[in-house]
Amino acid sequence: MEVLYPHCAGLDVHKDTVVACVRHMANGLVTREVRTFKTTTKELLALSDWLAGEGCTQVAMEATGVYWRPVWHILSDGDVTLVLANAAHVKNVPGRKTDVNDATWLADLLAHGLIRGSFVPDAQTQEMRTLLRTRKQLVRECSRHIQRLQKTLEDANIKLDSVITDIMGLSGRKMVEALIAGESDPGRLAQLAHPRLKATPEALGEALRGRVTRHHRFLLRLHLQQIDAINAAIKQIDREVDAQVEPFRAAIALLTTIPGIDALSARVIVAEIGRDMSRFPTAAHLISWAGLCPRSDESAGKRRSTRMRKGAPWLKTTLVQCAKAAAPQEGQLPASTVPSPARPPRRQKSDRRARRLDPDHRLPHAHQRRALSRSRSGSLRSSG
Repeated sequence: MEVLYPHCAGLDVHKDTVVACVRHMANGLVTREVRTFKTTTKELLALSDWLAGEGCTQVAMEATGVYWRPVWHILSDGDVTLVLANAAHVKNVPGRKTDVNDATWLADLLAHGLIRGSFVPDAQTQEMRTLLRTRKQLVRECSRHIQRLQKTLEDANIKLDSVITDIMGLSGRKMVEALIAGESDPGRLAQLAHPRLKATPEALGEALRGRVTRHHRFLLRLHLQQIDAINAAIKQIDREVDAQVEPFRAAIALLTTIPGIDALSARVIVAEIGRDMSRFPTAAHLISWAGLCPRSDESAGKRRSTRMRKGAPWLKTTLVQCAKAAAPQEGQLPASTVPSPARPPRRQKSDRRARRLDPDHRLPHAHQRRALSRSRSGSLRSSG
């Protein structure tokens, strides 16, 4: 097999150590040297110097989790081309798996150009991606605390979520704060509702009639403090994202023209796929990378599985939400340029008066029904 990179290296990255294998090919002979380094900054700088001294031009690394990031950041300052390998694509032969064998196997695959690099965005995109992923995690955590708050209210037999859609809205929050303060009268609690609230005061009063103890008030106060703290953190992230969004503003403005994609979703999409679309030859490649198309699993002419791959979970969830937002809701027709059908013209009175009994089940008028009944009775007498 043809050798594309005669001087390369493979790195098997772990939490505390990095096993590096340098591979040289000269005059048809292959030589390898394996060393182990720690993941401290001093040791990683020594690794970078060793690779540069060996004349390596290509370096492939494989790791799980985020352990590859500090190694990537330090080695990217040198003159080597870095390739991040997907662990599922470079599995070693079963029964021969060791750290040294994994590093040697990576070096051999890289020398022959058999490793397809994973997508590693630039520094600005990585920072934006980290901020927005943290924001999504905080939003999920806030939703969990709201559910815990609802569970506490249910334990106190307060059916507030049955009459109010959002218990953290204007009216719901006032009622929860009043419950924490010690108010237990359902009538007074119902008066805190906004005038435009759909629920009636009677329904609110029945929903707010429960048994709230000191233990319930403590839990409600605790969850409400957590929700406020998370919302404050989300606002801080939004301000930081606004300060760093300038390089991505053109791409975000272009994405927001797509139905279902708002400004926040556009920022998430740009942070996940970057601004350079040259790495995706076609739109189908991008969809496959995101994991939104059936997998290709065929053997002997039979499709064994069409289940979707895991793909990029942060991007996939956002695209699914955008698709649901763009889809018409129940009872709503999609916007289109097709004109509505014209109403049929009203039947004139003269036409209605001129109607007669015919085969298409139209009822005759009263005088016609009387005439018809008389004719039927006369025919029965004559036959008798």
